[in-house]
Amino acid sequence: MRPPIARDNATPSQPCYSSAVPKHLHALVLAWFVLACASAAQAQTTLPDANPARPTVATPATLTPVGYLQFENGILFAWNSPEFSRQFSVNQVTKLAVHPRLQLIAQSEPVARSVLGGVTSVDPGGVALGAQFVISPGEKARPTVAVSYLRSVYGGAAPDIDIGSFEHSATLLVSGDWFGFHADINGIANEQVDGRIRRAQFGETLSVSHPLGRFTISGELWHFTQPLQRGYTIGNLWALSYPVKRNLIVDAGFNRGFTSTSTRWEVFAGFTYLLPKRLWRR
Repeated sequence: MRPPIARDNATPSQPCYSSAVPKHLHALVLAWFVLACASAAQAQTTLPDANPARPTVATPATLTPVGYLQFENGILFAWNSPEFSRQFSVNQVTKLAVHPRLQLIAQSEPVARSVLGGVTSVDPGGVALGAQFVISPGEKARPTVAVSYLRSVYGGAAPDIDIGSFEHSATLLVSGDWFGFHADINGIANEQVDGRIRRAQFGETLSVSHPLGRFTISGELWHFTQPLQRGYTIGNLWALSYPVKRNLIVDAGFNRGFTSTSTRWEVFAGFTYLLPKRLWRR
């Protein structure tokens, strides 16, 4: 998933290296990947399937299996953006459904390395917490409809990609299967903040996917307003995903921005991992 990460709109002004990143963030990133790799060997065939939201901008309206932690981890290479010439970042989303209709969400960007005008900075990104609630479960041709809310709890210091960052984010999500294709449709309303200025941002995403053998190919069109820049950004994303196991799905793809204020190119890769042990009994 490529959502707007909650973080400050900061532009690097002087070289800043890994010492600028809190040490606990390095340990946290390492722990996420070690946990996923170590637990994969213990996965059981009776596990429910992972329900990945990455790598598209759109998020599915359906939830993860109740009682199981799901980790969505990835790396992003981006270049030619208003706030940087190049950037490498790590992103992470943790989800836990506590009820068939309610899911808790923690979204973060532990570290981003950015270059602008020959100056390099390494900064922590933002952290946001929230939840997703299913209003109407889907059945056959009837789509699943849900709403979600995220609140920034730490702004971070890394420069933003074209979508920007948010203080509050509310999303209407619709997901369904029609004519052999799966579609995820999101309508997004964010509050963006720059000092004392607060502006509403609106976005729309349409992601369509279809199986190709064991692979799944996804294509997406998305649009966001840029109220602080008085512009807008539009992009087209393509990705492939592959289920290594029922609870482990890997993905890779690219995104092309079309407007003068868009991040021109983004290439990404990552995985979705459903922890094989249920946290509580049924």
